This record gives sequence, C-alpha cells and structure tokens, in this order.
Amino acid sequence: MRFGVVIFPGSNCDHDIIYVLRKIFKKEVVELWHKDHDLLNCDFIFLPGGFSYGDYLRSGAIARFSPIMDEVVKFANRGGFVMGICNGFQILCEAHLLPGVLLHNNNHKFICRNSYVLPQTNKSVATSLLNKDKPYKIPISHGEGKYYASDDVVKKLNDNDQVLFRYCDKAGNITNEANPNGSVENIAGICNQRRNVVGMMPHPERAADEELFNTDGKAVFESIFKELKVGV
Repeated sequence: MRFGVVIFPGSNCDHDIIYVLRKIFKKEVVELWHKDHDLLNCDFIFLPGGFSYGDYLRSGAIARFSPIMDEVVKFANRGGFVMGICNGFQILCEAHLLPGVLLHNNNHKFICRNSYVLPQTNKSVATSLLNKDKPYKIPISHGEGKYYASDDVVKKLNDNDQVLFRYCDKAGNITNEANPNGSVENIAGICNQRRNVVGMMPHPERAADEELFNTDGKAVFESIFKELKVGV
C-alpha cells in the first residue's frame, strides 16, 4: 500500500504527514511534486496544508490547476481515495471534488490553536473508528477556514451523512462559541457523496505523536488504515 503526499510550492505541512505515515505508522510514502503527471501507483493521496502558490487569488485556486491535480481528479473520479487537510481541503473545493468553499475567518485573522471537533458519522474512510460521543482535540491553523455552501448543498450534506466533523467545545457541545471561524453549521470536515474524497480543516497530523502530548489525530489515520485494510 503506497500513500502519496502532493507537494505544492508553499506547502508546509507535507513533511508532517510524511513523518506520521512513515515514522509513526511505518507506511510506504511517495512524495509527489506539483508538476508531476503520474501518481506513481499510489493507493491513497494526501493534499497537505500550507499556502500553495502563496494563497494568491483564493486559497487553493492556483494549485487546482497544477499538472498533478489533473491526475488527482481522474484518480478520485475512478473511486480512488483522496484526503485534503486545511489548504488541501481548500484545493479539493476549488477542484470541485468537494462542494462548497472556504472563506476568510469571521475575524479576518489567522487562527492557530487547538480546537475540538465532534465526529458526525462513522461512514467515511477517515472516521470509521472514531467515537461519535468523544470530542477530539485537533489543532487548526488557517486564515480562510470558514466553510460555506448554499442552504441546498448543506441540506444534501446532512441528508447524505457527508458531514464528518463539527467544531465543538471541550465537552462536545456544538455551539456558536465553539466555532472558531464562522463555518456554516460548525462544519469542520466533509466527504463527497461517493465517500472516497475527504476534506477537513483541522490537522490530525499535528496530533499524532506522543512528543506533542496529544494523539487524538492518530484515530483518523487508523481509520484510514482500517478502511484500506492496511495493518496499523
């Protein structure tokens, strides 16, 4: 099983994901450059966080046109698994692999801190092992993390069980006060209708090492391995 991590100019969380996959979980990882035209037989693709192409225009708007994204879109449309984290989530929305868009935070400031999210479903490659009654402490780090979609799209996301995470407080209450960026309905992560494309703003790779005194993010990776039938 090969995991591919796409690296764009401005990516700064690529090596965090590579470290977690390679060092913590001992998986085979392939680094994919944004100008590549080949996914090198990878079975699962990660789009990491950062500031692809400097976040000019809109976050992810330029990265969406990278040569590698043509291959990622084809891969996803064939049913291949793709996960975007933070900037990766923004890129997936810009590429129309996920519905909606990520807008500037309500306070128009960059936010970098721990957040809590409550899993909304176990029916996804990234949440199959998560406890829906447990708030998970996972860091956020973004300036454009406010998830927005039309009322019709949000209704479809809810009806199809595509909302994966909602921001909550430490006790698991989903409130306006617990919403760090103004995301509609506190949405922090979603999947597509086929459930093979996942996007989330919080960074599970930043909460997967004992050295950080927080391993809540490990369960996201363990869910992926379970769904792909890869031993943890």
